[in-house]
Amino acid sequence: MKTLTLLRHAKSGWDDRIPRDFDRPLNAKGRRAAQAMGRHLKAEGLMFDVIVASPAVRVVETLAEVGTGYGAAIEPAWDKRVYLASVTTLLDVVHETAADAERLLIVGHNPGLEDLVLLLVADGAADLRAAMEEKYPTATLAELTFEAADWAGVTSGAAKLTRFTRPRDLDAALGPDAD
Repeated sequence: MKTLTLLRHAKSGWDDRIPRDFDRPLNAKGRRAAQAMGRHLKAEGLMFDVIVASPAVRVVETLAEVGTGYGAAIEPAWDKRVYLASVTTLLDVVHETAADAERLLIVGHNPGLEDLVLLLVADGAADLRAAMEEKYPTATLAELTFEAADWAGVTSGAAKLTRFTRPRDLDAALGPDAD
C-alpha cells in the first residue's frame, strides 16, 4: 500500500513590499498553524520516506515551523516544478517517486493540491471529500492511500481519502478570520 500526504503551505502575508509571489513569507497565524500541524504529525506518528516541496519562501517557512512543532527538521527535496504546479505536474512528481518508498509527502500550493485530491479520490469518500471540496485551507493536510505496488501505478479514482486535517481542527483559534 502507498500513502500520499499533501500539505498546503501555511497562511502567508500579502505585504506590498514583496515584489514576487514566490517570496511571500508566512504571517504570524501561518507560523502558529504550521507548528500546530507539526505537533499533530508527531502525535499521530506520521513519518515519510520521501518529501518533495516547492522552494517558495512560504513553503520553506512552513516546513521550518512544522519541524519546530514536530521536534525534528523536515528536509525535503526542493522541486521547482511543485511551485504553483498543475495537477498534471503533481501527478508526474508522484509517478516519479521510487517504488520502494511507501509514504510520500508533497508540500505545495493550491489549486494544484486540491485538484490532485479530486483527481485521485473516487467520489465515494463522502465526509472527508465533502470537507475538502468545500475548501482546502492553508496548512491543511490530506492523506490518500492506494492499493498500488509502485507510484507509477497511481491512477485517477484509485485513492481512498483517509485524513483531512485543517488547522482549525487542531485549534479553533486557527480557524477563518479577517487576517
